[in-house]
Amino acid sequence: MKHIDAVSHVRGESQFVDDVPPPAEMLYAAVYGSPVMHGKILAIHTEHARAMEGIVAVLTAQDVPGENQIGPIIPDEELLAGNVVRYVGQPVAVVVGTNPDSARKGVGMITLDVEELPAITDPKEAFQKGWIIGAPRTFALGDVDAAWQGCDLVVAGSCEIGGQEHVYLETQRSRAIPLEGKFLKIYSSTQNPSGVQRHVAGVLGMPIHNVEVEVKRLGGGFGGKEDQATPWACMAALAAWHTGKPVELALRRAEDFRMTGKRHPYSSDFKIGVTREGKVLAYEVKHYQNSGATADLSTAVLERTLLHSANSYYIPNVRAFGVCCRTNLPSNTACRGFGAPQGMFVLECALAKAAEKLGMPREEIQRRNLLKENDRFPYGQQAMHCHALTTWDRATERYGLPAAISRVDAYNKSHFETKKGIALMPVCFGISFTTTFLNQASALVHVYTDGSVSISTGGVEMGQGLNTNIATIAARALGISPNRIKIESTNTTRTANMSASSASATTVLNGNAVLMAIGQILDRLKSVVTGAPGISGKEKVTIIDETVFYDGRKTEWTWERLIQTAYTNRIDLSAHGFFATPGIYFDKAQEKGIPFAYHVFGTAIIEVTLDCLLGTYNIDAVRIVHDLGRPLNKLIDRGQVEGGLVQGLGLMTIEDLQYNKKGQLLSRDLATYKAPDVYFSPDDIEVEFLEGGEEALGPFGNKAVGEPPLMYGIGVFFAIRHAMRAFRPGTEFAFTSPLTPERVLLQLYSDFQPPNQDKLEKTFKGGA
Repeated sequence: MKHIDAVSHVRGESQFVDDVPPPAEMLYAAVYGSPVMHGKILAIHTEHARAMEGIVAVLTAQDVPGENQIGPIIPDEELLAGNVVRYVGQPVAVVVGTNPDSARKGVGMITLDVEELPAITDPKEAFQKGWIIGAPRTFALGDVDAAWQGCDLVVAGSCEIGGQEHVYLETQRSRAIPLEGKFLKIYSSTQNPSGVQRHVAGVLGMPIHNVEVEVKRLGGGFGGKEDQATPWACMAALAAWHTGKPVELALRRAEDFRMTGKRHPYSSDFKIGVTREGKVLAYEVKHYQNSGATADLSTAVLERTLLHSANSYYIPNVRAFGVCCRTNLPSNTACRGFGAPQGMFVLECALAKAAEKLGMPREEIQRRNLLKENDRFPYGQQAMHCHALTTWDRATERYGLPAAISRVDAYNKSHFETKKGIALMPVCFGISFTTTFLNQASALVHVYTDGSVSISTGGVEMGQGLNTNIATIAARALGISPNRIKIESTNTTRTANMSASSASATTVLNGNAVLMAIGQILDRLKSVVTGAPGISGKEKVTIIDETVFYDGRKTEWTWERLIQTAYTNRIDLSAHGFFATPGIYFDKAQEKGIPFAYHVFGTAIIEVTLDCLLGTYNIDAVRIVHDLGRPLNKLIDRGQVEGGLVQGLGLMTIEDLQYNKKGQLLSRDLATYKAPDVYFSPDDIEVEFLEGGEEALGPFGNKAVGEPPLMYGIGVFFAIRHAMRAFRPGTEFAFTSPLTPERVLLQLYSDFQPPNQDKLEKTFKGGA
């Protein structure tokens, strides 16, 4: 079964927010953003904009009829800045015009009088000044302080990991349409329809049921529309509420770059203790997250960083500290991996430094410390159905690691200006929302009298193949052709209180909800044939290829006959299914619990060639063994693995966000921000799925595949570093990502001095 939307995508027939024919008299909105990083608003001059031809309204904070507040976790984010601006581009006013150009011209006529205030962009500086969001958190296992004494080697270091732009093809956009009776319909490019519904209602001061949110599909999200689609929907709704007309707000690419948050950059310090054989006895890490101006989802992102700070390794003594640091940059937000890449990267840096000091290949120290069955994570959960070693050994065997290492070594001995590098990257990623109550979903299933089926869920199709997976699950459960199944748009009137489509949990949650609804319908249908000739009980009734079987024997009942008979006998052919992930919990007071339904494991082997005269590199090959469980659709799963991998490679290499001292984004469009393309992608990508059926929670034993593959890309940093060290043996290069060609070149030809070891040691004394 192919991707449901493949044909319509190729033909350009797929509809997104602004492909729906516009209603009569639709207006268009544009947003005026703060020109400064931080300051007190003295006056907003909108009179020239209001006087322009084609301008219908100019709205500011004082025009919000309800709450001027859209913070999803912590209420610290105004829809429109009222008294203070906190970053360049922060929305201050909404201009509504008769067409997009007039609205943007109106924006250009607004000026702002601001008393500028001190600004901070560095998370460690923010932490020192007490600019933090929420409370610092620490996850601990064992006795780290006592464990240092038993280590043969203790090293410390620091890491910098940059942010990442989401680069979704469809920029942020929303359309708000007033309906009779003070009701409002919102078309939004959002991963979180219920979040949009809730905040629009709050901003307008109306009950939640007055707002309907409709999502057909997204042109990509990657976490950037989990929460940050909300303000644009609220602004469009605010404009529609004031004007009584439909209003569309769609950001242009440069506006989207400038006004939205990215993946969180982190500054982290580490200390690791090992035996001379490479066994890790103790690990301590301090994560300083650059949260941006408001909380957004930063506290949840930090939590997953801490949960994944040990990645795929068992370390008996761990202490992981993390803090959200408030800076004067756009509020950073969810991005594929949701904090896990930042946590994993630091540990890989620590292992690399320890291996270099021991004179041991990095892959030896990696394998020696991989998780085994029933090993405990720092947050208390045990590793069950653990495939860390299985995927590692399968990858090294299938792809011939010893021969590859020998080939790289031989090449490096015979070449001066170019060097090759190789690295392995194991991944262990937990599946579930880390906030327990979010792990719920519902589905509505209708079977019509001709045997066709309609399915509504709270999941959002954003290119990840969710609709295809849901159709596959339903067809398999009902025993009918997928052609009979229609996946409806995601709509808050059909599915209430839905969780965002993220955390790799969407298919798990919504797929199981569909199965529960179908289970109810099947139970009723089986009762219909019970008592028919040769059928004495429903327990042995099955439906295969649209034919009813009893005890493995084909009957005369077809799917269509079964549905018609059920209908004429007044049997309910609709059902609502609800699924809540069982057995998970987390005690934030103790920082212990079972936050994940299961873990996904995998291993990647990455090879690169580095031009040591230019600093440029080519990613020659990435070979992966990925823990999939029982696949629903290998074509879609392979697409997710390859796409996630390339996104991770970009994070580690070429995607470099840069701001100037005034807080203005320099990498502000696709001419100044380099995203992976076909020329950047590896010449050779091989993926083998490790299949097994022991993971019963996923529909039909399926394991999530959305986010884990991104973390394979971390390995490219260490493959390039391997090549750099082949050119300059013994040199200590910085642990700073992305490792752009410019950074490679500067490090190869400069006398880099790593941070003073004694100074780093002091940061770990006396707590945080």
